[in-house]
Amino acid sequence: MIKIVFATANKNKISEIQKMIPDTIQLLGLKDIGCVEEIPETSPTIEGNASQKSFYVYNKYHINCFSDDTGLEVEALAGRPGVLSARYAGENKNAEDNINKILLEMDGITNRNARFKTIISLVIDGVEMQFEGIINGVLLTEKYGTNGFGYDSIFAPALAAGDEQNQNNNLRRKTFAEMDIAEKNIISHRAFAVNKLVEYLHHSC
Repeated sequence: MIKIVFATANKNKISEIQKMIPDTIQLLGLKDIGCVEEIPETSPTIEGNASQKSFYVYNKYHINCFSDDTGLEVEALAGRPGVLSARYAGENKNAEDNINKILLEMDGITNRNARFKTIISLVIDGVEMQFEGIINGVLLTEKYGTNGFGYDSIFAPALAAGDEQNQNNNLRRKTFAEMDIAEKNIISHRAFAVNKLVEYLHHSC
């Protein structure tokens, strides 16, 4: 059986992806290989951060691995917060503070276009492959919903169920935080990237 490390300490993430990949692949987490230190994320790009994390694990622990990095890119803010999404309002990575900062910066701005981007970096035998997932949408002017995390309560994806009807009726779109996990996972940026990773692993491992 082939072993691949997912550079996360989140057991739920590991379990979720393990169900999607071939039975010939055993998925491990950082704790399984004794990695308890904070992995550096100092790149100025989402792609660079994902690559930095996966190569850190591969080079130090000598095992095939993959990592992901995600950012919210707002058109009117020239792509911010982007790679700084998790710590946009400070190093404490407080989601409510991040949301409040975005809403303040977007106050009075009519162009609400934004997108979430996830990059997965897979390193096998020292060779890297990257997989991208993007979902376009808009930022709302206040928070809706209690599910999800991060910026989910102010981001309404363009591909939400019933969105065409909502646009025709000029109604508000549903946010990620108003969706259950199953609904969000059909159209989310992370799901798109994971599906590409899984397809690659099915064909190569």
